Amino acid sequence: MGNMDFGHLKSNIRGVITTKISPFEQKAFKGLLSHGLPNAIRRTASNLPFLIPPTIIGYLIYDWAENTHHHSLRKNPADYENEK
Repeated sequence: MGNMDFGHLKSNIRGVITTKISPFEQKAFKGLLSHGLPNAIRRTASNLPFLIPPTIIGYLIYDWAENTHHHSLRKNPADYENEK
């Protein structure tokens, strides 16, 4: 038992049946377009009610802050009416 690696100390356990499929026989992208794409669209659409309102609120806050900052940098023309 001293020459075995740590994940392979006991290769077979009584009462447990393990099966393996060769990596060359697996189809990694089987059903990607027929099942995966519609599922991704459905899951994205189900999350839109939770994503759109915070995005709109965040954009409105950002726009307000940018406009306020730009406006605060401008000089007030009424302060310079009496200058020559």
